[in-house]
Amino acid sequence: MVGPTLFHRRKHSWPPEEFISKTTLQLLDFDSAAPPSHAWRRRLNCHANILKEFTITFREAIKMVRLGIRLWSYVREEASHGRKAPIDPFTKDNCRPSASQGVPLGGMGSGSISRGFRGEFKQWQITPGTCDPSPMMSNQFSIFISRENVHKKYASVLAPGQHGSLGKLRDKGISSWGWNLSGQHSTYHALFPRAWTVYDGEPDPELKISCRQISPFIPKNYRDSSLPAAVFVYTLVNTGKQRAKVSLVFTWANSIGGTSHMSGGHVNEPFIGEDGVSGVLLHHKTGMGNPPVTFAISACETQNVNVTVLPCFGLSEDSFFTAKDMWETMEKDGNFDQENFNSGPSMPSSPGDTICAAVSASAWVEAHGKCTVSFALSWPSPKVKFSKGSTYDRRYTKFYGTSRRAAVDLVHDALTHYKRWEEDIEAWQNPILRDDRLPEWYKFTLFNELYFLVAGGTVWIDGKEQQNNLNNGDRNGIESNGLFVETSQGDDEDDVGRFLYLEGVEYVMWNTYDVHFYASYALLMLFPKIELNIQRDFAKAVLSEDTRKVKFLAEGNWGIRKVRGAVPHDLGMHDPWNEMNAYNIHDTSKWKDLNPKFVLQVYRDFAATGDHQFGIDVWPAVRAAMEYMEQFDRDNDDLIENDGFPDQTYDTWTVHGVSAYCGCLWLAALQAAAAMALQVGDKFFAELCKNKFLNAKAALEAKLWNGTYLNYDSGASSNSKSIQTDQLAGQWYTASSGLPPVFEDFKIRSTLQKIFDFNVMKTKGGRMGAVNGMHPDGKVDETCMQSREIWTGVTYAAAATMILSGMEEQGFTTAEGIFAAGWSEEGFGYWFQTPEGWTMDGHYRSLIYMRPLAIWGMQWALTVPKAILDGPKINMIDRVHMSPRSRRFSHNVKVVKHKAKCFGNCKLSCSC
Repeated sequence: MVGPTLFHRRKHSWPPEEFISKTTLQLLDFDSAAPPSHAWRRRLNCHANILKEFTITFREAIKMVRLGIRLWSYVREEASHGRKAPIDPFTKDNCRPSASQGVPLGGMGSGSISRGFRGEFKQWQITPGTCDPSPMMSNQFSIFISRENVHKKYASVLAPGQHGSLGKLRDKGISSWGWNLSGQHSTYHALFPRAWTVYDGEPDPELKISCRQISPFIPKNYRDSSLPAAVFVYTLVNTGKQRAKVSLVFTWANSIGGTSHMSGGHVNEPFIGEDGVSGVLLHHKTGMGNPPVTFAISACETQNVNVTVLPCFGLSEDSFFTAKDMWETMEKDGNFDQENFNSGPSMPSSPGDTICAAVSASAWVEAHGKCTVSFALSWPSPKVKFSKGSTYDRRYTKFYGTSRRAAVDLVHDALTHYKRWEEDIEAWQNPILRDDRLPEWYKFTLFNELYFLVAGGTVWIDGKEQQNNLNNGDRNGIESNGLFVETSQGDDEDDVGRFLYLEGVEYVMWNTYDVHFYASYALLMLFPKIELNIQRDFAKAVLSEDTRKVKFLAEGNWGIRKVRGAVPHDLGMHDPWNEMNAYNIHDTSKWKDLNPKFVLQVYRDFAATGDHQFGIDVWPAVRAAMEYMEQFDRDNDDLIENDGFPDQTYDTWTVHGVSAYCGCLWLAALQAAAAMALQVGDKFFAELCKNKFLNAKAALEAKLWNGTYLNYDSGASSNSKSIQTDQLAGQWYTASSGLPPVFEDFKIRSTLQKIFDFNVMKTKGGRMGAVNGMHPDGKVDETCMQSREIWTGVTYAAAATMILSGMEEQGFTTAEGIFAAGWSEEGFGYWFQTPEGWTMDGHYRSLIYMRPLAIWGMQWALTVPKAILDGPKINMIDRVHMSPRSRRFSHNVKVVKHKAKCFGNCKLSCSC
């Protein structure tokens, strides 16, 4: 546990007073308008540098040339069918990534829109599996200010005019708007799921403005956290001597990113809702047969706030009412015509034309007075359609239905409920933010890394709808003999649907399991029912088989898509749940880490939640996963061996013989399986696992322990003695789950200290994270691109392991390197797009990646749940001695009677 003074001397602080004057902070100190004491901060005029992507070396290119040719052919083949390949390094976006990201909008799984720290709406992920990073620069908030008896007026877009498409003279589009904000006195403050933008006298020196962006990401709230909605609360403080008329305008294009706004057939219409909520609906006709989307932009009318709308304006000179006309109307009148509410739906847009809408909220702010103006945005798209045909209802439709008018109800509820959302968010965050023992950078980075659960391509669907698709989909070649888990677990409130999230926006595979191993702590701590359902999905998958043929690109050989007993790499891409293993570089049925990771995750979740029925339900899959691994014990010493290719999550880093990473995972999985077997009544299997553990442990230490750490592998290659940062991944899980340590404490601490001294501190003095591989002479292991990379999530995992082992200072120093390189102003600019990893010179690979959620493994280590601490303990030393033959899983198939609900043919260990 963290000591009371451990970080006192090295605590870094970024107080708001360094960015905003104390006077302004005092003026905004009401209704949550002032930014919090702990947040990630930037000035709006901060330069957003273009990010640099990694390149492979000539030697690496030679090794990978055959894979590259096969992958290029596969990408082209998929494109010929109108599909995207899950990994496509050849196609690049026109919009180069930059250090400009900010907190994304909305809840989880209903399509996401990100917003840069300078105010641009970007990173469109409305359609599953697609991401368009380009900003829609017409989507803006703007302000118009006039004062009684004062000639000077102010009109400006509330974002710096630093975008390449702006500044065209005599344009009737958005270049005609007033891009007058320098950003010098405006600042952004991010604490996911909220963000504050404070305009400290810009554009009007006598008006202080705070915009608070709020999204419904609320732990254990499985309703509101699914909503495609966000709120923007503007707080206005007039420090002048005359009252001011202030009009705020929210403009929005009928677009889901890219060039979709020009496809034609889009319709806008005004609406007047309940409780003063009114605005414009933008009905978007999607292409390629994708389900439609309806946006709602709205504001809340109050006694002092008047709301008007402009249902339709265009961006071209030929538009009936242009963007320039809109701007000039607001400059002249400060509002739109009230009669616009009666205009009805617009004519469908023509191909090539872009239609936009605007909502204005105007108020008089008395001299030295204050005023609040609230806007909301929603973007419901009720159906999720995957490219091979399966269609599902999104989670939010369980509460709002599938009508496009749900957009009105969503903005209404957002505007009337956001204060309750904020109360719940603060109740969740404050205990961590107020913990003076924790480093400042850690507090806000912990929350901000959660951006991925919104912006990581998440899909959250209604459970019953999913069941219908699973039963009725194309199941040719697929068998599911074994456990079939019900979608609904009895009580309707317990049915939280099904959840998908991408490995990354560049690696488009759902619920990639070897990476979820690191990221899953976030879901387990914040949305445990979702985490259990993901494990149920994989439990079912373990016992299924898909005999359809697949070509594996690394070697060019053929195999079947899914082998019974093997944990799938992912749940698929084009037809998740029905067509698993979108990953086709290697045959992952031969990977050595997936099955142990499944057993370890299931046991941790079982122990942490105390959900005994969950344990009983998934036990047949746990046992099958363990039995499957026995084929990789080549010499009958109960320890699995790797097969001389990259057969684990490091899929370019070859392993020979026994591996520290996979071997440690295997030892930990034997412990977890033994502990779980005892609790579900399979005592004989528990004894098998205990015997195997003791034998395998002795074998691994004899082959890999060198007196200080575990060698990378037992082979004779140039990197076999490398120090791998991730070598104690199994120990991380046993310590997290209340299991006995895999090795003696002195060996664990010696290994972690070696990793800290070499992989961390010899990597730019500890300011970049932990490099994956380091030679014992202190030189980076450059065997392959992954050995020389620094992986963000692995660094967080190593830090968590250190904390669990009583090495808190080393743990936080290790993790701080990721903050310094990725999130600090002096770093490389990876905030809200944390990549899988970067090279020693800071070049990224795979932005917006799942694994960095492993920072929540650190929080787990700091606050191990009481259920884990007080849970039953297992004695791995006390065992029944068995002969080598009787220790084989395959020699001891035993029927276990329990109350599990079984469907189909339960052949493994379940008696119905």
